[in-house]
Amino acid sequence: MPGRSCETRTRVRYAETDGQRVAHHAAYLVWFELGRADLLRACGVDYNALEDRGLCFVVVEAQVRYLAPARYDDLVTIRTTLESLRSREMVVVYSVLRESTVLATGQTRLALVDRTGRATALPDDLSRALSGPEPPERGDAIISPIA
Repeated sequence: MPGRSCETRTRVRYAETDGQRVAHHAAYLVWFELGRADLLRACGVDYNALEDRGLCFVVVEAQVRYLAPARYDDLVTIRTTLESLRSREMVVVYSVLRESTVLATGQTRLALVDRTGRATALPDDLSRALSGPEPPERGDAIISPIA
């Protein structure tokens, strides 16, 4: 079901910053991927097994809106939410926060492709994992429905 979400926490690493110790704009896309991987994992999706089946998600569109800077050593939270799920793609939205301050928002649209790079329909088991009832909390991800 769309609306599944998780939160992932990470620190801004020095390598992710510019000369003023401000997080580089590209770091946010890396954080989005970190959040998305945690969301898939929390939904019970084994991405290695998916790739072993010759399938993978590819980003076909990405948007980021920068609102305030993250700085070296800040503890940031990436709030990741599955916004929509269709037969061949999903849309995931993100918020990056430092405590209660929203630093950035964004979204990615991902297509499921086979080994040849051709878009393919989500297998039933993958669709069920992403749209089924909320799983119990697992690992570092915190699963919660969107209100």
